[in-house]
Amino acid sequence: MSMAEAGRTFSEVKDVILSAHKESTVEDKIGFYNNWAENYEQDVAILDYRAPSLAAECLSAAFQADRGKALVLDVACGTGLVSTLLQKKGFQNFAGVDGSEKMLQLAKSKGLFQDLKQWILGSAPLPVPAESYDAVVIVGALGVGHVPLSVVKELWQAAKPGGYVCMTTRGNTSNKEFKAQLECLLKEMEREGLWVCVSVTEVEDWEKAVSADETGYIPGPLAM
Repeated sequence: MSMAEAGRTFSEVKDVILSAHKESTVEDKIGFYNNWAENYEQDVAILDYRAPSLAAECLSAAFQADRGKALVLDVACGTGLVSTLLQKKGFQNFAGVDGSEKMLQLAKSKGLFQDLKQWILGSAPLPVPAESYDAVVIVGALGVGHVPLSVVKELWQAAKPGGYVCMTTRGNTSNKEFKAQLECLLKEMEREGLWVCVSVTEVEDWEKAVSADETGYIPGPLAM
């Protein structure tokens, strides 16, 4: 696709999302996101996808240091939706990592990021320096069939001591097992003294449901 398709309907967007669930290999998923990139922001608006704005609000509310000097790592940054919202809240310095070349091209075009890297999350440790970022965010990627739980400790390693890690997942039926495993991991890391939970918010209206066995909106938790 060379340009975003105008006037897409919710039914069309739902078909796109469901097609992503059929992609089993990493290469297939990267290909899916490359093909989706031009329509991505339009489609998630149709889905009423609230995770980027909720994550930006959560981090902004907790962050007390100088935002102009803060370094933010946007993991699975996509087209840069989260960083765009954080810039509006005073953050200025962004690095991004994503597996999709086409998504990264759109992120680069926004002029937000000082550094962008193409990287398949979970294939090897994040290609970023340890203890370097005042805030690390991952929005929309932690979930079954996408980014594995092993990445969570890499997020912690990338954050400076005293920095923040903000993450989201989904609470719908197909992701319940992954969500439970994520919650166990976060609690285990807290018991080990690796970090302290600042807040966990369960959001009922996360985004419009697309699967055949769900209606209305699906829920999702936001943790930091």
